[in-house]
Amino acid sequence: MRKLVWTIFGLWLCGVFIAAGADTYELTDGKSMTGDVISYNDNGIVFRLDVDKYSERVPWTKFTQDALKQLSSVNPKIKALAEPFIETPPTERAKKSEVTVHEVTRLDLPPRSSLFGALFSSSVGLIALMLIYAANIFAAYEIAICRSRPIAMVMGVAVVLPILGPIIFLAMPVHVEAPEPVAQPSATASQTFAVPGAVQPAAAAGIHIVEASWQGKSGAAPAANANEPQVFQRGQFTFNRRFFETKFSGFFALIRREADKNLMLTVKTGRANMVVERITRIATNEMHVETMQGGVKQEVMVPFAEVVEVQIKTKSA
Repeated sequence: MRKLVWTIFGLWLCGVFIAAGADTYELTDGKSMTGDVISYNDNGIVFRLDVDKYSERVPWTKFTQDALKQLSSVNPKIKALAEPFIETPPTERAKKSEVTVHEVTRLDLPPRSSLFGALFSSSVGLIALMLIYAANIFAAYEIAICRSRPIAMVMGVAVVLPILGPIIFLAMPVHVEAPEPVAQPSATASQTFAVPGAVQPAAAAGIHIVEASWQGKSGAAPAANANEPQVFQRGQFTFNRRFFETKFSGFFALIRREADKNLMLTVKTGRANMVVERITRIATNEMHVETMQGGVKQEVMVPFAEVVEVQIKTKSA
């Protein structure tokens, strides 16, 4: 009986020692877990609470931060499992160092000047002025053609008086030269053809004018006299598509009729004086004519705006 009592007492004493050596771990719900760690994995830890009593597996998320750190110090293997759940305190921001502003070398600004002074003082400005000056001379050339003025005179004024000179000539009306006096026809010429809208010589004694149609059977415009050309000048006529189709329809055919073969059409522009063999194409603003240049037939484009004078006469005239 005495041995049994001592055996029971020894077991109780061992349990007291075991309980005294067990650690206590705080939980997030306010409770605590006291015991020895006997099993752990990714899902949590199992504690031995008494000699023959074990706890359920406690998840890692239920331990407080202090308890997780305490478990990490118990076993290196437990530390590897507990570290992902331990919150790392935010690092203190490094104090910003003071910014030191250093003196820099600054470029000196150019002195202020007028617009024209700035243009003449730089290479880019000089190139721009040269381009404007060249465009001024070219504009004078085009204005001279458009207004039927002497090209040399208009361009010379543009050289001396840039921009303003071409504007003055552009504002002027189209210059129309007076028609050359026509010799009186012989007494045998008892009848002439009157051209509607064409330049007619002043009426003279012995001249009888009879109205007649411009176009004969061929559609071409015959001359008022077999030896005198008919002249159409800018300012007295409007040179456009309808004018050429109406007055010179015989020159559109690939092969001209017998009545038109002896007629010669001359178109005068500011650039050249062309003898037209045939009008190949015609548009709203220009026409294409076939003419002889250097002994070779060539097709030339003639804008209506550049036509200064048109003449039609017989080849023998």
